[in-house]
Amino acid sequence: MESGWLDAEETAASLQITKATLYKLVREGRVPASKVGGKWRFQPEAIDGLFAGAGAVSGGWGDPEGSGR
Repeated sequence: MESGWLDAEETAASLQITKATLYKLVREGRVPASKVGGKWRFQPEAIDGLFAGAGAVSGGWGDPEGSGR
């Protein structure tokens, strides 16, 4: 893995979502990603910036009951 970049498994784990959900968010353009060597890679700074505010992704984060997960 390239230094400073996360793979899909690491990114999904840090966001507490499944890899399938992560790939869906990438397809929708809601999560920035780059394909390197045929595999998706994610910059931690970009991911942290996206989800710093509660409710950044509808139907999940920011829900006090956690029912959106």
